[in-house]
Amino acid sequence: AGATFPCLSSPGPEHWHENYPMAKGDKQSPIEIHSKDVQHDSSLAPWHASYDPGAAKTILNNGRTCRVVFDDSFDRSVLRGGPLTGSYRLRQLHLHWGSSDDHGSEHVIDGVKYAAELHMVHWNPKHGNFARALKQPDGVAVVGIFLKVGKTPKPEMKRILEEIDNIKTKGKEAPFQHFDPSILFPKSRDYWTYHGSFTTPPCEECITWILLREPIEVSSDQMAKLRSLSKNGENEPVNPLVDNWRPPQPVKGRIVKASFK
Repeated sequence: AGATFPCLSSPGPEHWHENYPMAKGDKQSPIEIHSKDVQHDSSLAPWHASYDPGAAKTILNNGRTCRVVFDDSFDRSVLRGGPLTGSYRLRQLHLHWGSSDDHGSEHVIDGVKYAAELHMVHWNPKHGNFARALKQPDGVAVVGIFLKVGKTPKPEMKRILEEIDNIKTKGKEAPFQHFDPSILFPKSRDYWTYHGSFTTPPCEECITWILLREPIEVSSDQMAKLRSLSKNGENEPVNPLVDNWRPPQPVKGRIVKASFK
């Protein structure tokens, strides 16, 4: 009988605000970026990441995404520069993807959707801990990287995708050591930036987004691998983990700035 009401088991994004009022806030993410409305800001500095490959700890399937967790107990892997003041510690990276190659990214650029979007989540240690950072407008910085399907996949995503078979079902976790996430950056450092939120409940509005203009390339096979994850536990029927993206939210007067012309 439950099948008639799929929204009861996990309410879709349009219902999030019922339990998480912030989801209807004025600074929600993702958004669609329209080049014509973007302001080039010549004062925007380049950003820099210095990551310690030894900080990588585990990879897990939490039923909502595939996540790689890093040691953030001190300034080990940090992001600085760009629109940021001070340095932010890398805590985790995760992905959003679609059920087919023509959609899956959360941010949309001039109507273009990519196959997936990778989020590298950093927090500002001046707030003491991650939970406190979530309550501050300058608490978190996320580098967003688009994944597009192409003929010449880059090897960068290989390490993550090799582990997929070990975390097929919800709740599975595997060691993930010695990984330098900076290999996931595209060649160009060009970015858009704006103030927004987490794209999953409770959708806290604490994020400075650094969205990289240039996508990285993956193969169709690599995307299929990601879609082989299950959002159910191992003794439950396989329920493919796909379309874990939130649709674009109202911009509500925010200005998106670009580091490039």
